[in-house]
Amino acid sequence: MVERQFLGPGFRWLWASYAVSTLGTWLAFDAFPLIAILLLHAESAEVSALAAAGLAVGAVVAVPLGPWVEFRRKRPVMIAMDLVRFTALMTIPVAFMFDMLSYVQLLGVSVVVSAANITFRAASGACLKALVPQESLLIANGRFESTTWTATVLGPPLGGAAIGMLGPVATVLANAVSFLLSALGIRAIGGTEQQPQSTGTPGLKAAELGEGWRYILTHPALRPLLFNTILVNGLIMATSPLLAVLMLGPLSFAPWQYGLAFGLPCIGGILGSRLARPLVRRFGEHQVMLTAGALRACWLLGLAFIQPGVAGIVVVVAVEFGMITCMGVFNPVFATYRLEQTTTDRVARVLSAWTVTSNATVAALTVLWGVLASLIGPLTAIVVAGALMLTTPLLLPRRRHTSQHEPVPTVIGV
Repeated sequence: MVERQFLGPGFRWLWASYAVSTLGTWLAFDAFPLIAILLLHAESAEVSALAAAGLAVGAVVAVPLGPWVEFRRKRPVMIAMDLVRFTALMTIPVAFMFDMLSYVQLLGVSVVVSAANITFRAASGACLKALVPQESLLIANGRFESTTWTATVLGPPLGGAAIGMLGPVATVLANAVSFLLSALGIRAIGGTEQQPQSTGTPGLKAAELGEGWRYILTHPALRPLLFNTILVNGLIMATSPLLAVLMLGPLSFAPWQYGLAFGLPCIGGILGSRLARPLVRRFGEHQVMLTAGALRACWLLGLAFIQPGVAGIVVVVAVEFGMITCMGVFNPVFATYRLEQTTTDRVARVLSAWTVTSNATVAALTVLWGVLASLIGPLTAIVVAGALMLTTPLLLPRRRHTSQHEPVPTVIGV
């Protein structure tokens, strides 16, 4: 009852919108590569380019959108980005129905959806900070984190079954509809939202394009956290396709075993997100973030011991479960801390800059580790990534920092 009073009906609509769109995204997990391979007969290089280009080009396209979002009402922006994603994704089943689907279209839709994802995330962070009192931000972020891992557990198996019965285009259609439902949920939040006002001359100024990065890089806590999170996420994502190649190739695991090895450990994410708040209450926000952030970096190297058979599956499940559990604790605490350390008039730009940097880093490291794996083999490349991961705790902020003082907002209209 207390949590409901703090979070309010507005948050529950935001949470519901997040849940439905996240489940839709995981239902369509790997749908684009499967469409490229099964329907368009794309080569491996084209499939890799599809994954990397969507992140990299989408990040570039999203750069000017951060400042644009900052000085607009956030909920209309979120609704618009949901509708953009719905429209872009709907072109896939429509083109397929008329036998006009092409690789170039997949690439274009991937870029549009990636840019809309970044813009939506920037606006949703600012929206969350406005909807929820600061003392309840960890509760809210914990629910988002638990929802993410629940969708990760349920989505791929359900999506795989749908692909088996109806084909990969069907999951793209489901994902598109999930964004339409998300837009309706955000619309249902209701109430009034103040219009932020930019200072100075109207229009997008060049200085504002880099304001998110300037704020992060001059902040004593956010700067090391940025480098820590983009390296950890980048190394994990860069090794994911290599592990798939290793398990489904030389180690001869069946596809269902591969799915089990990655689906089962996601329960750790749900567990970790549930533990985050009681751990913070007992040990403090900074200590939990520092400890969980360090522990999540210790697991990847364990994949060096992967081998064929049941023992190999046990190794992968144990490594992934440990890492994901630590991430489940770290992520909501980190997301809350980042919002606390960012003034309200910078949230959208900071989150946009953060996501742009993260996506670009993931794209670059994925390509780099693909090249490295071709030279030294996938297992050795994974071991190199695991060794580098052990250095990332050095980038975590060692000192506690108080929340940023909020300036008095200037608003026009409602």
